[in-house]
Amino acid sequence: MKLDVVDREGKKVREIDVDDSVFGQRPHRSLVHQAFVAHRANQRQGTHKTKTRGEVAGSTVKLFRQKGTGRARQGSIRAPHRRGGGIVFGPRPRSYRQDLPKRMRRLAIRSMLSAKASDGSLRVIDQLSMDAPKTKELQGVLQTLGFERTALVVTAQPDTGVKRSASNLSRVKWLPAAYLNVFDLVQHRGLLMTEDAVRIAEALWGGERATKRRAPLPEVLANA
Repeated sequence: MKLDVVDREGKKVREIDVDDSVFGQRPHRSLVHQAFVAHRANQRQGTHKTKTRGEVAGSTVKLFRQKGTGRARQGSIRAPHRRGGGIVFGPRPRSYRQDLPKRMRRLAIRSMLSAKASDGSLRVIDQLSMDAPKTKELQGVLQTLGFERTALVVTAQPDTGVKRSASNLSRVKWLPAAYLNVFDLVQHRGLLMTEDAVRIAEALWGGERATKRRAPLPEVLANA
């Protein structure tokens, strides 16, 4: 398929051919949902913890004698039904990690990139480098290109100027192409990629890496 490349003023510069397996396939919605849930689960620390009746402070002596008082038997002040007692079936430290095969992760990313390209949420710009942070300039570029809601800005390589400019905008996030993930693609409505970032995305998730689990790392990243 073909994608239009525009400049900072929104004028079409040229058309480029892109890999259909990355930008032109039918989105796999259920897999995208699974990858999104796995990403969120892997971000959880799992350090929550409550104390059982064996861990809370308190005497082990019975509150009163068992028979002859006319009251219900009470075994311990640390019992779960008493105020200040232990917690029954409370949260304990655990890992929420969910493993996802590499080919499934890559397919989920390709599905999101294809969905963005098909619904017009993807814009390709010829270049977007900044020598210094210029928030107003980046905001103007996004408005010119029609990004009215949340936007994800993707460059080929880390760019401190673009990164710091995007960090000052509440609904804009910056990422290098190698760190694209399903979570950020779902969370942001618009996607702005440089032409070099598109080529890196093709190298990472297209070609042999679209079908083989142990495909070699692309040269554009191996030499970086």
